[in-house]
Amino acid sequence: MIRETLVPLAAGTIFGAGLTIGGMTDPARVRGFLDLFGAWDPTLAFVMGGAVLVMAAAWVIQRKMIRPAFSDTFALPDRNDLTPRLIGGSALFGIGWGIAGLCPGPGFAALAIAPASAAIFVAAMLAGMLAVRLM
Repeated sequence: MIRETLVPLAAGTIFGAGLTIGGMTDPARVRGFLDLFGAWDPTLAFVMGGAVLVMAAAWVIQRKMIRPAFSDTFALPDRNDLTPRLIGGSALFGIGWGIAGLCPGPGFAALAIAPASAAIFVAAMLAGMLAVRLM
């Protein structure tokens, strides 16, 4: 029960709270970060820098662990996971993120703050995910 439900719920809640506190649920802030030659907003750089620091600490801790706390084995990516499909999907993600100013995590978190505009993004995102599954 705890491994399958509460741990992901807690992680998602912390992630959503961090995105909201960091201002990443505001599409204008994200587009401001991408506007290098206009009214550049460095907020996202600080959010990403904080995430890199947390992840660096996690990698150090993971190397010292025998097994994960809430799973039987580690599921870590390697270079064999870099496929053309992943690279193409990453490019589409970046293009969509730049146009909409939202990505999936902030999009869902924004449903609590600005439901009308976030719902349009989330509906379009889910439709795209369904279209990929049907192809």
